[in-house]
Amino acid sequence: MLNKIALPANLPRDARDTLFLLAVIAWVMLMQVQHIPWWCSALTAGVLLWRASLALRGKPLPGWPWRVGLLLVTVTATWFTHKTLVGRDAGVTLIVVLLALKTLELRARRDAFVVFFLGFFTLLTHFFYSQSLLTAAGILVALLGLLTAVVNAHMPVGRPPLLQMVGIAARMAALGTPIMFVAFMLFPRLSPLWGMPGDASESRMGLSANMRVGQLAELALDERIALRVRFDGAPPAQRDLYFRGPVLTTFDGVEWKPLQSAFPAHMELQAELKVAGAPVRYEVTMEPTMRPWLLMLEATTTAPDLPNYRPFMTPELQWLTRRPITELLRYRAESHTDFRHGPLQPSVALADQTALPPGFNPRTMALAQSMRREVGTGPQSATALVDAALTRLRTGGYSYALDPGVYGRHTADEFWFDRKEGFCEHIASSFVILMRALDIPARIVTGYQGGELNVVDGYWVVRQRDAHAWAEVWLEGRGWVRVDPTGAVAPGRTGSMERLRTPEGAIATALGTIDPTLVQRMRDAWDAVNNGWNQWVLNYTQGRQLDLLKNLGFESPSWTDLAYVLIGVIVAVSLAGAAWTLWERQQHDPWLRALARVRRRLTEAGLTPTEHSTPRELARVASAHFGDNDFTRQLGAWLLRLEALRYAPRSGDTLESLQSELRQITWPARATR
Repeated sequence: MLNKIALPANLPRDARDTLFLLAVIAWVMLMQVQHIPWWCSALTAGVLLWRASLALRGKPLPGWPWRVGLLLVTVTATWFTHKTLVGRDAGVTLIVVLLALKTLELRARRDAFVVFFLGFFTLLTHFFYSQSLLTAAGILVALLGLLTAVVNAHMPVGRPPLLQMVGIAARMAALGTPIMFVAFMLFPRLSPLWGMPGDASESRMGLSANMRVGQLAELALDERIALRVRFDGAPPAQRDLYFRGPVLTTFDGVEWKPLQSAFPAHMELQAELKVAGAPVRYEVTMEPTMRPWLLMLEATTTAPDLPNYRPFMTPELQWLTRRPITELLRYRAESHTDFRHGPLQPSVALADQTALPPGFNPRTMALAQSMRREVGTGPQSATALVDAALTRLRTGGYSYALDPGVYGRHTADEFWFDRKEGFCEHIASSFVILMRALDIPARIVTGYQGGELNVVDGYWVVRQRDAHAWAEVWLEGRGWVRVDPTGAVAPGRTGSMERLRTPEGAIATALGTIDPTLVQRMRDAWDAVNNGWNQWVLNYTQGRQLDLLKNLGFESPSWTDLAYVLIGVIVAVSLAGAAWTLWERQQHDPWLRALARVRRRLTEAGLTPTEHSTPRELARVASAHFGDNDFTRQLGAWLLRLEALRYAPRSGDTLESLQSELRQITWPARATR
């Protein structure tokens, strides 16, 4: 079998070009592996390997029953996997398999062009899932590969080197770059025509609207970035970096949920937010979450300027938007770390904040009664009871652990008396249950706490592993007061940003041995590059486009002004290009340029013709220097046709066609393009 397979260097032109195209398609599909079902990856890989084997052995392509059968299998599997044949995920699955199946009928140039167009379309589907810098780099490589295959398909004669085709494709891409840049800067971003559709059922945020004990521990090792923050001046102390998310009040014994009050709306608690001191001004770049939650530093009184989202604040101080955040979002905000909120005097609506389901955590209930007897009763005892609970956490042998095991029915009992270890939500949930058992109104707040400063670009990076849960207790005369019981168990978690980390890999360990800060510096540099991509590319919004027009002199720019400017630029560039082409044709004879090009190529190959050599003389000199071979015969025939085009033109010959044929001639080894 091996003897029947030609070596890659001796492959026929068709086989070589087919294998190159298959390699490009494989790269396009490899980028989708994490977004398509396993069977789709296996099927496409099998089809591509099958097609490559046929090309290597020179075997005929399979008949239509094979293609139809594989297509039916694909449609059936897609239906069972996605329960539909429409939508983003099902559509991407189908297009990936169809691209692979199309290679099984790759017989003529027309089939190749269909594969090219399917390949370009499949490239666009990558942006459905990610618009990161790495994705863009991978798509650029695939784009150059497909352009190389397109250029190669337009050169049916001879065996032009693939490296030469890559150079032509790169020049094509470079020539298109200015057009792409102008379109990017000026094409009006009219939602929803601009942007990638999102799947509202898929949350990209670690936080959830509900919380089960143990849920946040799953995020502790998640290095994905949730948001980046740049402070205008000195940042707040690390212990004050609390980014508020969902507030959870209703507890059914197993799960914490947002407030589900039985009181009428006019009786429910209000924010009653009062701030003091100078505000902290900052800019947030938040990753898409598919959630309507706007993460803000506690506490914010003024809505950020986001007209398309119309943000508003709930009575629990959580900021929401009118629709899910499906794109990278940048906004400015002002927050006060010195604030109070909630009623100062008892309210009947506070009963929601003390409710506990019956039949759960009996030992915690008994602990609460014991603490009441020791400390006393009455509103003045609430602060002492909170301090007593925190003292118990600090001195009772409790520990901060990533994986304390699976908790059973009585989660608070297990934490306070049995395991005595847990992650932030174990601690916060048990603390709030104890507070409610003491008749102290309490609730859980989830969000992000802390972050790390990137010394390269000056942004604070908040990752999913910074997801946190803390408590708020209501105290008479003070309102809602933040209490973070995790800080009592592990002060480093909220003070010096100590995190639980997994063991590093071999490479990271080796780099850390050489330089303990090398890995961190490398990650900071990469995060800074990604942040630059986010700020200047992904976050180039319509507002920034209009700001550009203001800088150009427009007083009240609109999207129609953008369209006018774009059309004006296109017309101006087109006229400039036409004028340059006309001038060049008047200044230089295209026929003489073609002859000079051949003369230059011969010089590079080792022959030095005279400056005024005629085409016929160049053919004679080349034959004498290189001998009688395929190269000199092709070149001689081409030069005679060039001469005839000048003095006795024949029908069918044009300078453009001759120039195209010249590119297909294989020159001696010393010649370069």
